[in-house]
Amino acid sequence: MADFKQKILNNLRRGDENSLRELFDLYYKPLCLFALKFVDSIEQAEDIVQDTFINFWNSRSYNNIHSNIKAYLFSAVRNNALYAIRKESKFRFEEIDNHVQSLIEDELPEDELKNLKELLFKQIEQLPPKGREIFKAIVFENMKYREVAELYGISVNTVKTQYSRSLSKLREFLDVLILLFLP
Repeated sequence: MADFKQKILNNLRRGDENSLRELFDLYYKPLCLFALKFVDSIEQAEDIVQDTFINFWNSRSYNNIHSNIKAYLFSAVRNNALYAIRKESKFRFEEIDNHVQSLIEDELPEDELKNLKELLFKQIEQLPPKGREIFKAIVFENMKYREVAELYGISVNTVKTQYSRSLSKLREFLDVLILLFLP
């Protein structure tokens, strides 16, 4: 995986926009879940992540990365989320820095991760039926909001609302979800 990430970084430095898309696809969901730890809505978390990628490309930040692109992206999302919070004049406690480092650097022991996954899946099964279906479609089947809306014959806004409610109910398990999506 390290070679793959280095290849993406090298291609970005050559101006390859497809590599940006690969990086986006690789980290979008974990970064959105991570951003959700700071903000109150999935829409705002998605906006923060998308803005991070836009700034990453436009400012050519990839030219300054010499080691861990994952650490860079998580730090950038954290900084952008904190900026958004400050901009809205919201105040939050900042035990988050230590948490960020543990997500980026530390690996959970395999048995602890397995137990957390089991708890997560039990919590998912306790979600209301429609919310559970929508959550699974988006998270495990990698479907877009529009695709889920078409599948269930509902509006995209309903999908976003149901997904956001499910994530709120699973907030204590966001770390596990992030770890499940990290390469």
